[in-house]
Amino acid sequence: MSIKGRTAVRIGAVVIGLGALAWNHFHAWPNADDAAKETVAESAPIAAPKTPAKPETWKLGSLTLTPCELGQPNSGLSTAAWCAPFEVPENRDDPRSRKIKLKFGVIRSSAQLASKDMVVLLAGGPGQAATENWPAVAGALQPLLAHRHVLLLDQRGTGGSNPLICKAEEAPAGNHDDESHFDANKVRDEASRCLKQLDGKADPRYYTTTVAVQDLEDLRQALGAPSFDLVGVSYGTRMAQQYLMRHADAVRSVILDGVVPNGLVLGEDFAQNLDAALKAQFARCTSDEACKQRFGDSYQTLYQLRDALRANPHKVSFRDPQNYQTVQRVLSEYSLASVVRMFAYSPITAALLPVSIDAAAHGDVGPLLGQAKLLSGDLSDTMNGGMQSSVICSEDADLLTPRPQDAHTILGTRMIDALQAVCTVWPKGTRPADFHESLKSDKPILLLSGEYDPVTPPRYGDEVLKGLGNARHLVLKGQGHNVINAGCAPELVKHFVEDLAPAKLNVKCLDRLHATPQFIDFNGAAP
Repeated sequence: MSIKGRTAVRIGAVVIGLGALAWNHFHAWPNADDAAKETVAESAPIAAPKTPAKPETWKLGSLTLTPCELGQPNSGLSTAAWCAPFEVPENRDDPRSRKIKLKFGVIRSSAQLASKDMVVLLAGGPGQAATENWPAVAGALQPLLAHRHVLLLDQRGTGGSNPLICKAEEAPAGNHDDESHFDANKVRDEASRCLKQLDGKADPRYYTTTVAVQDLEDLRQALGAPSFDLVGVSYGTRMAQQYLMRHADAVRSVILDGVVPNGLVLGEDFAQNLDAALKAQFARCTSDEACKQRFGDSYQTLYQLRDALRANPHKVSFRDPQNYQTVQRVLSEYSLASVVRMFAYSPITAALLPVSIDAAAHGDVGPLLGQAKLLSGDLSDTMNGGMQSSVICSEDADLLTPRPQDAHTILGTRMIDALQAVCTVWPKGTRPADFHESLKSDKPILLLSGEYDPVTPPRYGDEVLKGLGNARHLVLKGQGHNVINAGCAPELVKHFVEDLAPAKLNVKCLDRLHATPQFIDFNGAAP
């Protein structure tokens, strides 16, 4: 559920340097004999270059790590880390099943003697990879590197861990993503084609949260069994809670950013949550004189545009913001809903909604669709749809129920309809009987929510908080989905992990946070 990449949500790519080795590690001070030899050597011929030294290694538990670079999709940037080969059985109930390689990296602490506990980033989605998602949260977790290593494990099915990647079928010439109506048969056919591509490489039944929890515990044991400080983002908060339920003794602390309650059925609240967030965001516009005078009731305008597109979906032209070529797309009620949902994730793009919707309502769709192309492109680059299907079809789909009350919302029922269509053909793994039980724990836990989060609203954090004995829920004013980078949140995260006292955190610095002023034109907000 988490949108990352080059979006406004993302802080930017950060390359973490491991630092140079101490000079004395490679060089001994010369003695008198050495000094005499150097005098002779000055007149001697230049010696042939020596064979380069073998790469430095770092022993952690039973694993020998070596320096590596963690690349980012569609970018020349990379993150310096330490890596090692690591294999697990695909089917844990069958020791003879194929082995799959899991990609992980450790961002090494700058401390000479790091703390024994290790920070673990659990990425969102479901479908994002921790090694690729690191730049999006590096700013927030950077202070922790002063004393702790950070572990990045690509969950099986994502990134470099046997990803469930399927190549999309080439669209026929002249077909420009016609989404004017929902076709369940087309969705099922696409899922079936994907499964054929995965045949012989992966069994999608074994790419669930529960199996991934076992992978993480195996890696912890291989690394010497450090205690974990879990940092879950969006879907990663489900992963964090499930790991805590199964391996409580291995957990030192937990941070949940964009909280997904264990009891939540992924997908069931999407339409309701988006509608509530849009109402709250647009209410800011109607309460601001300049914004209201410029755009009137943006919520009403949005639904008028939706109704017009429902009656008349049509092709539109706009300039691609990446290559400036003119492209055509079908603008329908469904494409409008997808675009608006992506805009609502971030306070910066949400501030553009009134002006972008007004422009579209007056025939200029370029601002809305251009930005949407950037957002959707980044999402497709960092999100694995096959793994996402394995998680949702195994853990949630059978619990989804019809929601006719959502039909009138901007998102409607299409997302649930699509999930159910995929899951009619997608293989399903097993789900523990207690999987959806509420988390009960006395571990130190910090919960973070954004006031205007359209996916995991603050009430989700309040729900999880009820079962916790040593926790605190912070709601960040004016923020959207995933807030760990916002304002002074990184400092609060640092103090929480160091002190394990959520109730004693001084959070007054969060009072300086406010929503991004809404744009009255594409130059910015009113002065």
